[in-house]
Amino acid sequence: ATALAGAARGEAAALARVVGGPAELMGRALVVRPDGSHEGGFGAHPGLDRTVVGEAAALLDAGRTATVEIGEQGSRCGAPLTVLVESSVPPPRMIVFGAIDFASALVRVGKFLGYRVTVCDARPVFATAARFPEADEIVVEWPHRYLERAEVDSRTVLCVLTHDAKFDVPLLRLALRLPVAYVGAMGSRRTHLDRNERLREVGVTEIELARLRSPIGLDLGARTPEETALSIAAEIVADRRGGSGVSLTGAHTPIHHDTPPVTARRIGSVA
Repeated sequence: ATALAGAARGEAAALARVVGGPAELMGRALVVRPDGSHEGGFGAHPGLDRTVVGEAAALLDAGRTATVEIGEQGSRCGAPLTVLVESSVPPPRMIVFGAIDFASALVRVGKFLGYRVTVCDARPVFATAARFPEADEIVVEWPHRYLERAEVDSRTVLCVLTHDAKFDVPLLRLALRLPVAYVGAMGSRRTHLDRNERLREVGVTEIELARLRSPIGLDLGARTPEETALSIAAEIVADRRGGSGVSLTGAHTPIHHDTPPVTARRIGSVA
């Protein structure tokens, strides 16, 4: 009931339920929240509670549902267990910085991919609902100040289209230190090199710079805003799914790179 109520409110939660193991534990469950707190448990087995909470929290952070195989030593209850962890999470976020024409196309593609899309720009004349009717949220604020208070997670993608150093540098300095899925910035190769130097000057490390996707998007030969939005979306999907971005024709790489929605993980095995 707690898990269903949270899902109905759009809150993230993972329901971990024993689906294989000793009869006295079958069907027992606990609910895990993003902050690691939980409700319910497995009776007189606090060690098992801790093990399952840790596994469920990791799957919840990734927004995944999976079965977890816990060996006899890992279960701390004298027998191996199978636990089904069902994650319910709100849509991932896409935050588009820079209310330009390219942003309008990217908002539409982001919505098509299932993201909750926010457009942020410090210029109120550009950041309007009339220009971005598909966006879930329009924010008129300096980008880095908004990002300082924005709720982000490991599924969040940040697309920086401002193409202006006074916006880009403080924004990317912060963005590259956040635990988000993707950070991309628009600009020519010359702009990219200049921006990297500016970022180094404000203390951004080479490891942090390596996270930056710039120039943003895959090489599709894009020219129009819609084509550019497609190239950005393609790069986001490739990053998320582990794709190479190369043509499948003639390639010998797998078509699907990520694991299936329900997979088995084994921990604490005696084998």
